[in-house]
Amino acid sequence: MRQPGPWTHRDLAANGARFHIAELGSGPLVLLVHGWPEYWWAWRHQLTALAEAGYRAVALDLRGIGGSDRTPRGYDPGNLALDITGVIRSLGEPRAHLVGHASGGTLAWVAAVMRPSVIQSLTVVSAAHPRDLRRALLTDRRQFAAFEHVLGFQRPWIPERRLVAEDAALVGRYLAEWTGPNGLDEAAVHAYRQAIQIPSTAHCSIEPYRWLMRSMARPDGIQFARRMKKPITAPTLHVQGAADPVLLSHTALGGGEYVAAPYRWRLLPGVGHFPHEEVPEQFTAELLDWVGRHKE
Repeated sequence: MRQPGPWTHRDLAANGARFHIAELGSGPLVLLVHGWPEYWWAWRHQLTALAEAGYRAVALDLRGIGGSDRTPRGYDPGNLALDITGVIRSLGEPRAHLVGHASGGTLAWVAAVMRPSVIQSLTVVSAAHPRDLRRALLTDRRQFAAFEHVLGFQRPWIPERRLVAEDAALVGRYLAEWTGPNGLDEAAVHAYRQAIQIPSTAHCSIEPYRWLMRSMARPDGIQFARRMKKPITAPTLHVQGAADPVLLSHTALGGGEYVAAPYRWRLLPGVGHFPHEEVPEQFTAELLDWVGRHKE
């Protein structure tokens, strides 16, 4: 999972685990956090563009995925967000521009609430604010149906077996169904199908989704939702594909309600669940403009 390129691969320790990163460039830190079923390589386009623009670009493998540790526990959003802020500290930086996609975007929202002093700017891609997502899953039949795969993840062991069966054919199907007209290239689909087959990855990668659904009525889930009422003080760029069939655009709309700082909403026509890969040039232009506005 350490594809060669202009970047450097290395491991570092944070929050009681070991994390793999790919790093390129020097300057203000931009930390890129992938979603499911991707890993650090999802940000290959942005790594090079950010480095060329004068940034230290770092793409992280989340706990349980890619080259990072597969721990037996620690997949609740609070702990995963501390992984992210811990990595920023381990990189020797006091602050970072944080970019997160899908489940990584959810964690970006959480990190900005839990450790506001560490987040210089926030870019959230294909991810509703956690309170908006919770509300939609409880009240919106369309969004509930769009999360059909997440509901399937709630069974024990069967989802893991299905995800890796037939060379991870199900992951390939998800990737095809979740993109807009541009789709993903064959090399990317192959890479993500291979990544999910690394032992324990299928299990670890869906544990956050199990927490999401099972915590709805539990005290820890209710407490988390209350904590997420806290206003976000980082300037926030919120990017959403209009054709995203997983996180519906009307679910994502409204995240600015929780941001007590500059907030920009960008809805990309004809784009699905993976804007950073489907339209990399357009997405990267938005990202570079945003972080450039909030360097200081």
